Parts: sequence; C-alpha cells; structure tokens
Amino acid sequence: MTFQAYWDSIMAKTGKGPDDFIAMARQKGLLVEGMKATPILAWLKEDFGLGSGHAMAIFGALKDTVQPRSTNEERIALRFAGGKSVWQNPWDKLLARIREFGPDVSVESTDTYLSLLRGRRKFAVVYTVTARMDVGIKLTGVEPTVRLTPAGTWNTMVTHRVRISDASELDAELLAWLRQAYDLAA
Repeated sequence: MTFQAYWDSIMAKTGKGPDDFIAMARQKGLLVEGMKATPILAWLKEDFGLGSGHAMAIFGALKDTVQPRSTNEERIALRFAGGKSVWQNPWDKLLARIREFGPDVSVESTDTYLSLLRGRRKFAVVYTVTARMDVGIKLTGVEPTVRLTPAGTWNTMVTHRVRISDASELDAELLAWLRQAYDLAA
C-alpha cells in the first residue's frame, strides 16, 4: 500500500485528513521535538480504532510538522549507513536487475525499510542490518520453502521472507521470486 493509499483509507474510516490529525495532536500536546510513536499509536488506536500501519502513516505526518521529512534519496541512503554499508553494493546490483523487470519499478524508503513498487503497488520490501539483508516478497498463494519462509509478523505487507547473509545469495532464484511478485502486482 502506498502512502497516499494509507491516507485514502484513513480518510474513509475516520473522515479526517492530515491537517485534522495535526490539529488534534497539537491540542493534546503530542507535537514535540523528539516525539515517540508509542503514545500517538495508543491514542489513534483508542480514539479511532486504527491499526499500526495506518497509525504510523499519521505519525509520519505528525513527525513532519516537528521535523521536516528527509527526501526519499536521503532515507534510502540511511538504509545503508554505518555497518549496513556492506549491503550498498549488493543492493545496487540487485536493484539494477529488478529495474529490468519494467520501467514502472520504483523504490520508496520508510524510516526502517525499502519498498519495491510496480507503479503504486508494493511487491517487495528490503530491510538491512549489519549481518544480513532481509527481502520480503508478496507472493500470495505460493507455498513456503526452506529458503522462502513465511513472513509472519516480520512485515505484514508481504507474505514471504528470504534472509540473505551473503551477497552471493542475491541469486537467480531470488530474482525469479521477485519477478513473480512484480508480475502479480500488475
């Protein structure tokens, strides 16, 4: 789901848009520098019955009022900062191969992971830590394997997860799963 799709869904459920939530949060004294998500998520769940995905979209808008949001390129660079820099070159190579799927492939970064999109539809996510790169793939109806494990609660935007601990594991099998997910996102 894209950021705009989150807002469309929030508006349909609550009748409120970003400016409304900003005003309410300001009235509650929640808009402070260094604000944390936990109290805001609790408020949005209690008062509006929103789940964590929708609440995090609102938190992002609230956070932007206190601290302007960095560009997508800056957020992508942060996914490979510090010890995670070992994954920059493998990611660049993987992304180049994924871009061969079609001209509608794009990457959007959240504060924690990268979303791979076909147009506006997410087909995969990538999360990096120093020791590994996790690739979440949206493959509804595909049986898990030893390598293509169920995503479970790791990321509810995808159905499967592949843990990569060595750049050599960014191979043809992984690309085939990603291609399948891309094709399904049509």
